[in-house]
Amino acid sequence: MDFKTAAVFCGSKSGNNPLFTEHAEILGNLLAEHGITLVYGGGRVGLMGTVANAVMNHSGKVIGVIPEVLLSWEQQHKGITELKVVSDMHVRKKMMYELCDAAIILPGGNGTLDELFELITWNTLKIHEKKIILLNSAGFYDPLIAHLKNMQQEGFLHEEWSLRITIHDTPQTIFSNAGRM
Repeated sequence: MDFKTAAVFCGSKSGNNPLFTEHAEILGNLLAEHGITLVYGGGRVGLMGTVANAVMNHSGKVIGVIPEVLLSWEQQHKGITELKVVSDMHVRKKMMYELCDAAIILPGGNGTLDELFELITWNTLKIHEKKIILLNSAGFYDPLIAHLKNMQQEGFLHEEWSLRITIHDTPQTIFSNAGRM
């Protein structure tokens, strides 16, 4: 892999499709197996907790970054390598971006989309050049991918969106460089 730390952005809920949880667990196992440090939101619930537990269960390293306001909401994970408690969501995202070489986006809700679009925007503006990987488990992001294509076709993007994002249908392909645009 060409990165040593990966920020994983995903749901604090698990979603309805069991494949989301399965992929989060496989991803965590693969991160640990490849010696890649997980940087994530610091919670112990949902897909966030699943990926963190999988890394820890395979003797990997996990750094959680959680804002004070979410300590009880996302149920801070006390069984990880390091937990950083920060003042707010903006500090959380900035710290996570600074700590990672790449970002992997799993299924999630509004917060996950916020993080994804901020990463894309910061990449486009050359604030950072983080690799962005979209894990499209069970086609979860197909409507979003269609919307990105539409924004491009309608002339609202400054560059081809697929220059910034690699799409993978399984966690395994992330580590085999078999993604698609």
